[in-house]
Amino acid sequence: MRVDDLRGKTIAFAASGGLDSCTITRWLTDNGVRVVCVTLDLGQPDDPDLELVRQRMLASGAAEAHILDGREALAREGLAVIHAQAKYEGDYWNTTGIARHVTTTLLLRFMRERGITILSHGATGRGNDQVRFQIVTNMLEPDFEVYAPWRDDAFLQAFGGRKEMIDFCLKCGIPIKASHAKPYSTDANLLGLTHEAGKLESLEVGAYAIEPEFGVLPTAAPDKPERFAVRFEEGIPVAINGERTSVLEAFQRANAAGGRNGVGIALHLVENRFVGIKSRGVYETPGMEVLGKAYEYLLQLLLDRRARRLFDFLSGYLAEQIYQGYWFDPGSAAAKTAVAAFAQFATGTIELDLYKGHAIFAAAKDVPHCVYSETAASMEKVGEFNHADSEGFLNVLGVSARILARAKQIRES
Repeated sequence: MRVDDLRGKTIAFAASGGLDSCTITRWLTDNGVRVVCVTLDLGQPDDPDLELVRQRMLASGAAEAHILDGREALAREGLAVIHAQAKYEGDYWNTTGIARHVTTTLLLRFMRERGITILSHGATGRGNDQVRFQIVTNMLEPDFEVYAPWRDDAFLQAFGGRKEMIDFCLKCGIPIKASHAKPYSTDANLLGLTHEAGKLESLEVGAYAIEPEFGVLPTAAPDKPERFAVRFEEGIPVAINGERTSVLEAFQRANAAGGRNGVGIALHLVENRFVGIKSRGVYETPGMEVLGKAYEYLLQLLLDRRARRLFDFLSGYLAEQIYQGYWFDPGSAAAKTAVAAFAQFATGTIELDLYKGHAIFAAAKDVPHCVYSETAASMEKVGEFNHADSEGFLNVLGVSARILARAKQIRES
């Protein structure tokens, strides 16, 4: 779609309140489009007062501006990411990716109620978010259309980058937060912050160049470890440090504790975007890292080697599915069902020591489905494992080893 196709029509625009949102809203309005801005309250720490965001979008020319509460929904999906340990390329907790699925789902629900059939977003044409908005919309509402200004030649001719957008907004008197003094972009929600673009595109700029919004850099964290205990019941965090909690509250408390100890702050990753190019991001994910690490320590007590092999495949598969925008397709549905089969056994209390960027195992208590046996694993002469039994076990394993050697298939390197 192009802006010429939208003149005189009403669109629903996913507005974060940032530089892109303000610029696009003003530009579309100037081109005769009626823009209804919808902002999701996702617990973003950089915009604690979303009424100011709503007013900012109205000042940018929006015909209407609405706030939808998506915190509970995002917390539930964030927990599903933790259940799957679905970290993209090993380190990224998919915080922005899963948030786009939640945002699009709630935005489409709003659009159905209002009779709006064109969704718009400010995701760049060389990034992943455009794919997520598009694919989720196509799956949940196949007859709706999607307009992306960053894929419209008219918009690209007007704005070459952040500098031109900042100048445009300042000229129009729009009260943007971005400035030439902070030349990098931040996308935030309660699960994490993504910092990218601007000066962070240079690999000569270190991860500590960001100004953390979820806590402090590990170097500025306290010199004493903080004990943090999570009680899981069938995979659900139900208590923090002995106090009952909801899933949303668990993330909020984990964010606070992790953040003040530098856990999950300034994670650097050069990742493979879905569109085929590399990108560099610096992430803040204290709550995901704290709860995710606690859950991983619990899984270590529950999964035997065959279950672990399947789980690791599901983990990598779902991480890629989220990243690429396919969290709702049949493959993901099947994989999430399989992950839930493991989560039903995830009951127990895990204690961590949070210290200067690390979440260190401290203790595991009351784990009824634990398959770790202290007596079986002991090197002492106790328990149910008889060391002499290994003689026959190794004799059996040795049969095939000897056959390979006698067939001259073994070579010393």
